[in-house]
Formats: sequence, C-alpha cells, structure tokens
Amino acid sequence: MAMVQGTFDDLGTALSTVTFVVVDLETTGGSPAECGITEIGAVKVRGGEVVGEFQTLVNPGAPIPAFISVLTGITDSMVAGAPRVEAAFPAFLEFARGSVLVAHNAGFDISFLKAAARRTETEWPGFAVLDTVHLARQLVRRDEVPNHRLGSLARLFRSPTTPDHRALHDARATVDVLHGLLERVGSLGVHSLEELLDYGSRVTPARRRKRHLADGLPDAPGVYLFKDGQGRVLYVGTSVSIRTRVRSYFTASEHRRRMGEMVRIAESVSPVVCATTLEAEVRELRLIAEHKPRYNRRSRHPEKALWVKLTVEPFPRLSVVRAVADDGARYAGPFGSRTAAEAAVAAVHEVLPLRQCVERLSPTRPRSACALAEMGRCGAPCTGAQSVEEYAGVVERAALLLAGDTRDLLDSLRARMADLSAAERFEDARVVRERLVALVRGTTRSQRLDPLARIGELVAARRSLLGGWEVVCVRHGRLAGSTSSPRGADPMPYIDALRASAEVVAPPVAPMPAATPEESEKILRWLESPGVRIVEVDGAWTCPVGGAAAVRAELEPLEASRREVAGFAGVR
Repeated sequence: MAMVQGTFDDLGTALSTVTFVVVDLETTGGSPAECGITEIGAVKVRGGEVVGEFQTLVNPGAPIPAFISVLTGITDSMVAGAPRVEAAFPAFLEFARGSVLVAHNAGFDISFLKAAARRTETEWPGFAVLDTVHLARQLVRRDEVPNHRLGSLARLFRSPTTPDHRALHDARATVDVLHGLLERVGSLGVHSLEELLDYGSRVTPARRRKRHLADGLPDAPGVYLFKDGQGRVLYVGTSVSIRTRVRSYFTASEHRRRMGEMVRIAESVSPVVCATTLEAEVRELRLIAEHKPRYNRRSRHPEKALWVKLTVEPFPRLSVVRAVADDGARYAGPFGSRTAAEAAVAAVHEVLPLRQCVERLSPTRPRSACALAEMGRCGAPCTGAQSVEEYAGVVERAALLLAGDTRDLLDSLRARMADLSAAERFEDARVVRERLVALVRGTTRSQRLDPLARIGELVAARRSLLGGWEVVCVRHGRLAGSTSSPRGADPMPYIDALRASAEVVAPPVAPMPAATPEESEKILRWLESPGVRIVEVDGAWTCPVGGAAAVRAELEPLEASRREVAGFAGVR
C-alpha cells in the first residue's frame, strides 16, 4: 500500500503532538549561584489542551528579602514547612519528563533549574527550551503592545489569568501567550517543533525563505544535490527522507557555518530516489567523486588512494604506488595518505632486511654497498653478498606481512619498542608503534577487500523498517543494483529481477575491487550489520582467523590509551 502524505511537509514532530511544560519560578533574587527558588509553577499542555499542573512552594534555606516578599507575596512563614529544593526539584523533573520547556524570559528560569540540578547532583535532562519573550519579539509589533512583558502579552491574547508574580498564575498566563504565538507562527508556515525552535535569530529570513527549495521533494531514501544558479553541484548528501533532510538546512538545526554559506548560494535541489539506504550511500560517494562539490569535505578524491607494492624483480623492494596492476606483485592497502603508506613501509623495514634502494638490481652486475648494508639493515644483494635465492626468504616474509600475517611482526615490533623504552628512547618507541599501526590498518583493509573483489556475485537481504526486504547485488566489490520487496510479498521474484537487471561488472585486479575502496568498505559494513542474510554467493567470502584484523583488535586498546594520555597532556 502506498504511503499517504500529510497536509504539511513532515519535518520532525508535528506541533499538535508535542507536550509543552510551561514553567515559572519565584526566587529570592536574580543570581542562581547565590539565591534560591521559593516557588515552582508549571502547566502541561498538548494539542492546545491543559493536561496537568504542578505547583509547590520551596524552602530556599535562607530568609526571603523583604522587597521580594512584597513583590511575590511569599513570606518566610509560608515556606517554613515547604519542601527543600532537594525534594521539589526531582518532583518537577518527573512532571516535565519528555516535554519541551516553555518560559517567559526562559534564560532566568532555566538558569535556576540548572543550578538546582547541580545542587541536587542531578543530571540535567537537556530539555528543548522555547522562550516566549524571544518568540514574541519576532511576532508581536510594538504598535500592538507597549512592551513584551508577560502582562502586556497576556492582555493582548486575552488571557483570563492576570500575571501577579505567583508561579502557577504566571505559568497559566504564559500558556495563553504561547497559544496566541503558535497561531501567528502557524500562519507563516511553521507546523513542526523543529521549525518552531528554529524561528529565532540564528536563522536569517533569507535562509528561511529558501525552504521552498524542498517543495515537491520525495519523502523517500536517496541522495540530494544542492546546485547553484549555473547548475553546478555545491553539495551532495544522503538521507532516509530527502525532503525532511533538505528542509532541515533552512532551520537552526543545521548549524555548520559552511552549510549556511552553501544554502545562501544554492538555487535548486535535485533528488535521486534510491531503492535502499545502502544504494543511497553508494550513490552519494559516486556523485561526490564525479562532481567534487566544494562544500563536501570527504570522499572527493578517491583516486588519490595509495597502495604499498612488493615489486616483481630479482631483488624485490617495497614501493608506494597509486594503482593495483595485473603484474603478479603483492599489494597492501589502500592508504589514505602518503605519510601512512610510507609509515607502513618503514614498519616492514624495522624488522626485515629488505633492500630500500630504488634502483633495479641485477644478480650479475654487483655494485658498491650502501650505508644500510654497512649497518646490517640490509643483506647487500647489490654487492653479490646475498643471492637471489637467499634474498627470496626475506621477500617471502615481506609478502606474508603484506598479506596480513602480522603476528610475527607484532612480536618483533613489540620487542623493539620495549628495547627502545628500556633505553629511555620514548620518542623512537612512539614512532615504531605508529608505523606498526599504519601497516596493520593497511593490511587489514586489503585483507577485507580482497575476498569481496574476487566474488563474481553476492546477493544479500535485510529486513526493511517498513516491512519487506532490502536486497542488494554486489559484483566484485561494486554495488551492481538494489531493490526492495513490499511487506508480505515473496522476495524471490524481486531478487531474480534484480540479478537479471544488475550492472555487468568486469573482474578487477584483486585486492583492488571494481569500485572505489570506500564504496566496497561501505558495502562490507552493510553486509556485516545485524540482520543481513546472504542469499547467494558466487565464490568464497572468508577472512583468516589470525589475520591483520585480529592484530588490529589487539592494537585498538593501546591506541585508545595513547590518545587518552595525549589528550590529557594537551589539557595540562
């Protein structure tokens, strides 16, 4: 059955369903650090109707100043038997749980409530807060009222309650002001909680007026492209609801400065509806790589990924390259930067006497030795001191390292770090550790990508949140197609149709998949997520138990500890 759209664009929570708790406090003074609460009054409303009230006097634990008693009518004798804030405040929190707090001049009341939370060692729940003064200043003209005080607004909106500096009375009057303001803001097209909270100074009128760019966009998963007046793509994003996400850019919920600049330039939004959320995420990556939008910071240059290659020659060496070739060489990666790739190479050189010179060596034409050979860091195959066969043993160990068999390496580098630490060469030990982490990360990626790149076809399914199934077809690590079956329908016909219509993908040179590594890794995360079922697989999808992923898992606590210590040192 097709979903029926409501009257209004569905951005967040409809105001008719929101529970507001309108609160007012009376206090012994204006400083929450030095003064106490003497009364709490609150009214709970939903859909324009009052659904509950809360009122209590509070013993502030100190005498009430005379001028405050004159103003509020609350005396020391009135609060003598009242509960202290340690009892009154938790009761109010229970009453207000799950609501949006509303107050007139909310900064005052909320500051005292937060002070009460600190005093009672209670975690502040992080309520959304609406200030009727702030809203009134935008909606009520000065020719209507002399000022925006509660009494003036209560008269304007014909509240039957006259504010008199008693908490519950003032809260009741604020409810009527709130409802009057909601009527006005509703005529301006604000129909959701998020839009109401956004109706403030942080969102300029010009930005708010651009909400029309979301008109007609689908309430479906997919990709959206913000474009300028010349049709150039400014930004690419993805969402489970294109319309809802795009509309959020014109509200205060979008607080990134660069996005505000992007919205000012944007003149149109193009949607790309996708059958599944995974397809939307993959299409986002591809569109960013294609258009390289200036407001997308990530995934703009997948072609810059680097690999570490063990060359094929009589005396192989490690080299950092930009592509995987069908040359019989061993590859590890990809690495996100040259620094990371070179650190991985250095990790191998820490434990293996693999040559580091870049010239192509001949076993029949010896040459003079370099400094590394004199230091014992290389077997000097260049001089003839090491034959091709002898050097092949070193190469085999290097190939195992790049294949992800890094446990021996881990043991060797741990011993190396221990020796450096014992010699109080702590900075050198840190460098060795960082090199180890870079190598393990790179070999983990290639070890995960290699099996997926070799699989001709993998079909998997996952239950949709709306019922039915999300089905994806992956070929050689590339998303070749996806579809969704409706609730209650047999998914097999949809799967058969997907396989017949999916993109034809040529086999790549493993471990490089037929897609960008980032796309394949996104697919892997989806395949490994809870609830995914493998329907069909043409090949073997495996990962060795003792591979690099296991070593990386061992290193993660060490890295977390290192970051924590570094952060502490930075704070000091």
